[in-house]
Amino acid sequence: MVELRERRAALLANRHLTWVFGTDGPGVRVGEEWAGGIRLRVCTPRSGATSQRPIVLVLHGGGWCWGSPEQSRWMAGRIAARTGAVVVAPAYRLAPEHPHPAAVEDCWAVLRWLVVNAGHLGADPGRIAVMGDSAGGTLAAVLALRARDEGGPRIRGQVLIYPLVDLVGLRGPGLGGIVETYLGGDASRAEAWSVSPLRAESHVGLPPALVLTARFDPLRPHAERYAEVLRTAGVEVAVHCPDLATHAYLTLPGLSPASRGGLARVVSFLDGVLGGRVS
Repeated sequence: MVELRERRAALLANRHLTWVFGTDGPGVRVGEEWAGGIRLRVCTPRSGATSQRPIVLVLHGGGWCWGSPEQSRWMAGRIAARTGAVVVAPAYRLAPEHPHPAAVEDCWAVLRWLVVNAGHLGADPGRIAVMGDSAGGTLAAVLALRARDEGGPRIRGQVLIYPLVDLVGLRGPGLGGIVETYLGGDASRAEAWSVSPLRAESHVGLPPALVLTARFDPLRPHAERYAEVLRTAGVEVAVHCPDLATHAYLTLPGLSPASRGGLARVVSFLDGVLGGRVS
């Protein structure tokens, strides 16, 4: 597993492959902060207001076992530039060394840190959205549930990009093996809503959601089912499902033309729930 992480990091660092993964792009300043022992990659717009910007917390994918904030740089940088938000991406702990609930607790700690330290970032703690892709989408959905249940922080919107929302019953090689690693070999953990947000007792009172999937995404049924559950609970939901795309298209702009349309939908949604750019 460590070898896989090292290979992924090497790919992201390879300047010859930036055409696949994209770059931060113009118009943003990239820095680093620390929330306790958690590294944060922070994208701040170079233009516009210098204070009271909205905040977007971006959680990377990778099956809770690998990945890093850098793999979302194309998406994160453009969201910062186009919405005027401070975009924060944490390097949360990963399995197998740190199985559930380590990733959830790290992401929750970062969300709370952002509220306390918003002024340091030039941001508004009252205008926060959470988003994530794949495993990160699952974590974003969990944060929305936990913030509701614990009375804050207030989340204005959730962007769930091809999330896996029910891990119960997933076994064997491939995806099942990843889930087993994330759960530390304890399948009973999958019943908890902090693992499988679909299984929360209620979805009433959650923030507006944008759910993205793709026609050829194997996780499409998860995304569509969660969107329907949210809708039934009275949550405002929009769904974006491009025809010619599959899983991970939003972090592979050099390979998937659908990434541009998906990004545009995300930016439009965030502008709506966060109140637009501060001038």
